[in-house]
Amino acid sequence: EVLQNHVLEAKVFHTEYGTGVAILTGAHRFSLATNIEDLKLRRMPEVPGLQKPPSCWAVLSQDRVTIVLLAVGQDLYLLDNTSCSVVEKFCEFNSSIRSPPKQMVWCMRPRSRQRAVVVAWERQLMVAGNSTEFVLDEDSYLVPELDGVRILCRTSHEFLHEIPEASQEIFKIASMAPGALLLEAQKEYEKESQKADEYLREIKDQKLLPEAVSQCIEAAGYEHEPDTQKSLLRAASFGKCFIDKFPPESFVHMCQDLRVLNAIRDYQIGIPLTFTQYKRLTIEVLLDRLVLRRLYPLAIRICEYLRLSEIQGVSRILAHWACYKVQQKDKSDEEVAQAINQKLGDTPGISYSEIAARAYDCGRTQLAIKLLEYEPRSGEQVPLLLKMRWSKLALSKAIESGDTDLVYTVVLHLKNELNRGTFFMTLQNQPVALSLYCQFCKHQERETLKDLYNQDDNHQELGNFHVHSSYS
Repeated sequence: EVLQNHVLEAKVFHTEYGTGVAILTGAHRFSLATNIEDLKLRRMPEVPGLQKPPSCWAVLSQDRVTIVLLAVGQDLYLLDNTSCSVVEKFCEFNSSIRSPPKQMVWCMRPRSRQRAVVVAWERQLMVAGNSTEFVLDEDSYLVPELDGVRILCRTSHEFLHEIPEASQEIFKIASMAPGALLLEAQKEYEKESQKADEYLREIKDQKLLPEAVSQCIEAAGYEHEPDTQKSLLRAASFGKCFIDKFPPESFVHMCQDLRVLNAIRDYQIGIPLTFTQYKRLTIEVLLDRLVLRRLYPLAIRICEYLRLSEIQGVSRILAHWACYKVQQKDKSDEEVAQAINQKLGDTPGISYSEIAARAYDCGRTQLAIKLLEYEPRSGEQVPLLLKMRWSKLALSKAIESGDTDLVYTVVLHLKNELNRGTFFMTLQNQPVALSLYCQFCKHQERETLKDLYNQDDNHQELGNFHVHSSYS
């Protein structure tokens, strides 16, 4: 159907299973896959009487079910796995603006799993439902994300989201929440005021000190200004002193996470993730993004700071750096090979053969061979040497490895690559390979064995061969 009718429109969406994609075909049918890593396209039920594309449509995923919501004129339809049903309006919102909006996007609320709709005109934003309005200085573009909406202009970048509950509790006016009182207590303590004791006593009397510390730690994660982060973490640290056996993990992890987030949010790096996005993304994916932007020093510093294992962190990043380095044409093969070896040395988890393979793919065969010299495992060198048609060197490396299976692999490769005479001559210069090949021929190709003995003028073995053949 897709080949015949083509794709009119596509939307990317996110589910519990991964990243999904939905398409609208020229036959006005919807199909979707919930995970592009395991691409199984599922056709959705047909919308009765749909002869033209819908006015608008969106894909929603909740509780492991993916649905398509679409509007055709005044009617709303909902497509799930089994049926198409007409749905009633959830609510009606009058913006009192006559011109049609430029954009409408979902604004997620991760905690409550509810959604609001942000509507954009040229220089005005409105959150449908609670009638919150924002006036913008420039034309903007909205990008929906899992915990809010990014507002991108030519000179600014803002993030619109629901204020997390912990932040609301602490910062709302005249709040008596445990976190708010602890923050005030810490500030008064710095001023050497006795009010600090009064605030603390009030929290302690209600036995809410652990909750106050947890609130301050959580709220710090949602703040973007380092000064506010520090203020909240100082309050949490202050409160911890008055609690017996408060588990330190949440405090320590938040400090680590915020240092990483502040580093990548720097304008020179330009990855302004929220705390929620960072946690969903995972540190491994963040490191991959830094590597793809060639921000190797920062990626390595983060690995060292978080004490990630070398194979998971530093080794992997250095391997990426080396694969990028071999593509630089302005330096000689010798210089590049030395620079890579000097930086990588014997770092665990580094495969010089993989880096050499990248060099070969870039057309730098000599550099690939130089890099292979640093590879301590002969078994890793052989496949690439065969690919580069350095078969005789591959045979030497295979024999050095002591792996008979590897030697057999190279010998059989040589047999297919060389003519018969050259092949036999090559084996005569490598007694180990010749002996193994003779063993192979005794069981698989006895006639080849006779040719080998003739080539080598080995009359004793040739006689034995004929006697054995006669008895057979």
